[in-house]
Amino acid sequence: MPNAKSTDPSAQMTETRTLHRRALGVPDLVFFIVAASAPLTAVAGGQAATYLVTGNKAVAFMFIPLGIVLALFTVGYAAMSRHVSNAGAFYAYVAQGLGRVQGVGVAFVALIAYNAMQIGIYGLFGVAMGASLSAFGLQAAWWLWCLVAGGVIGVLGVLQIDLNARVLAVLLILEVLVVALFDLAIAASPGPEGFTLVGFDPRVAFGPSGGATLTFCFASFVGFESAAIYSEECRDPKRTIARATYLAVGLIAVFYALSGWLLGVAVGPSTIVDAEALASGGFVSNGAPDPTTVFFIAGQSRLGAFWGHAASLLFATSLFAALLSFHNAVARYAFALGREGVLSPLFGRVHPRTGAPWVASLSQTVLALAVVCGFAVAGIDPVLKLFTWLTNLGALGVLLLMAVTSFAIVGYFRRRPEAGMSRWTSTIAPVVAGFCLIVFLFLGVSNFNVLITGAIDAPTDTMTIVLPAILFGGGVLGLIVGAALKRRRPDVYHGIGGSRGSEG
Repeated sequence: MPNAKSTDPSAQMTETRTLHRRALGVPDLVFFIVAASAPLTAVAGGQAATYLVTGNKAVAFMFIPLGIVLALFTVGYAAMSRHVSNAGAFYAYVAQGLGRVQGVGVAFVALIAYNAMQIGIYGLFGVAMGASLSAFGLQAAWWLWCLVAGGVIGVLGVLQIDLNARVLAVLLILEVLVVALFDLAIAASPGPEGFTLVGFDPRVAFGPSGGATLTFCFASFVGFESAAIYSEECRDPKRTIARATYLAVGLIAVFYALSGWLLGVAVGPSTIVDAEALASGGFVSNGAPDPTTVFFIAGQSRLGAFWGHAASLLFATSLFAALLSFHNAVARYAFALGREGVLSPLFGRVHPRTGAPWVASLSQTVLALAVVCGFAVAGIDPVLKLFTWLTNLGALGVLLLMAVTSFAIVGYFRRRPEAGMSRWTSTIAPVVAGFCLIVFLFLGVSNFNVLITGAIDAPTDTMTIVLPAILFGGGVLGLIVGAALKRRRPDVYHGIGGSRGSEG
């Protein structure tokens, strides 16, 4: 146990390398997974913007094929979780399925992707929290709210993981309740076009802007794959990871498809994709159409001012929940790499009382707030730049991680026929998911300019080249580091991706 007392030096060393055991059950993991996808933010912000940017009236439909592909990925992913228990998750899976060098390459991609997601969200959080609290007379710069949130997350990050789960549970339940009330209100009082089913028409969904729409919608799922990161802290990792992941995929797909459809119904599919119609309908911000106001204005007109104020505040706390969830994910990746010697061993230390990876956690807090301060000092827009650039970079990284992991699952079970997995579980489902994810990755890269500019016909932005280069360059650097460890430090190399409780 991480809080056991011992005077033996070797026991103390073990103590500082062991996360808080048996702390999380299925509900706790679901809270971590779904909180990372930030349901209120995804519906009010992501889906509303997707309608306007892509002009696609069938955004809701895209969550159906995405849910199917991610469920296929989960088949092999869940099976792998019963054999490999490591806080490095994708890093460990790839190391044991494809090779240790490839595992280090994936680990570097994971660090970039999850750090980018977490740090990018700070930009939108600062603006959203500032806008929400200004109604109560509290005025402050966006970055100040980021520093406050970063301080709270920094403290929570070194406390027991089950406390973090309880915080996420409260925030997640409240934000889901707000969206559910909105859905019920629209169902009772639809917009001017009524209950049109164009939102579920596959011919409309896969029209000219289908690729961009699919990529936007995938970003709403990011975080669902994080269950395995907490495998060492689960009460029963052989069952908990699978159950939590299947449950999260199903809940996210159904909830987002239904809410996305009702969001379009609220003002009419023809209006929500038309900038001029939005502007004439009063959905404006600083003179420009603002799709994110559709949710709040349409909801408040039906549910009243109290719901509107609550929804605005919970929009910010939804982002805080996502920040906390991604913070914990990043800290555990760094912990796993430090424990195994790929990064400095300092990152592999955990707090003897709480079992939290405190060095990795505090390091991530310092990095995140340093980047936030850098953007603030440089006067760079926190939403259009910090949030948009980094969260889309993170989503692209997660696609790459999942695609590689799909084939790692095949490699792992092919070398271990004694595991007794069916051909469907060990080969067919992961291969189909892997090829689909490669297609999604290609669409993400080819539509990356749309993702970071928010316009289909915008001129190519420099960051369209720079950001993917950072991601793929990080992967190449990881491969180089892995190869160097193999040649110069074989003792460290042979411990890469080791399972803490492997059967395989």
